[in-house]
Amino acid sequence: MASKESFVTRFGGVFEHSPWVAERAFDRDPHIAVTADSVHAALVAPFRDASQAERLAVLRAHPDLAGKLAIAGGLTKDSKAEQAGAGLDRLSASEHARFSELNTAYTEKFGFPFIIAVKGLTKDDILAAFERRIDNSPEQEFETASAQVEKIALLRLRSMLPGEDNA
Repeated sequence: MASKESFVTRFGGVFEHSPWVAERAFDRDPHIAVTADSVHAALVAPFRDASQAERLAVLRAHPDLAGKLAIAGGLTKDSKAEQAGAGLDRLSASEHARFSELNTAYTEKFGFPFIIAVKGLTKDDILAAFERRIDNSPEQEFETASAQVEKIALLRLRSMLPGEDNA
């Protein structure tokens, strides 16, 4: 990677609206091998070392699943593709109402949106996880959501950097 600026330009959106993660990763090691697994490990380290408030800001940067941003067309390109891949752009009126109800209850309870790596999941899988996780403690859910953010980052990197380590 030639410069911090080019690294952040390329990987700054992997953690939703949080380029500081890529900035800190580059500051730690400007010679990161450009493979999905290497970049992921480099990005995860500053995310895990960040303060609770910084990690919470990353969680809050994620959109609601099938929420108002999706309806208004305001999702990032990655989020839009991820949600569409799980069928969240094709919900019935009753399914949309259930997602909206759960989004509201979840955000009120935890202070951030429900986050799940949707690749390979159906809308029914996501709804079941939503209904199961809403009963978690705030501490459990903060850790679960953080782990899902890391999984989303890896999936995004694997699509950005196709190659042998991404099978």
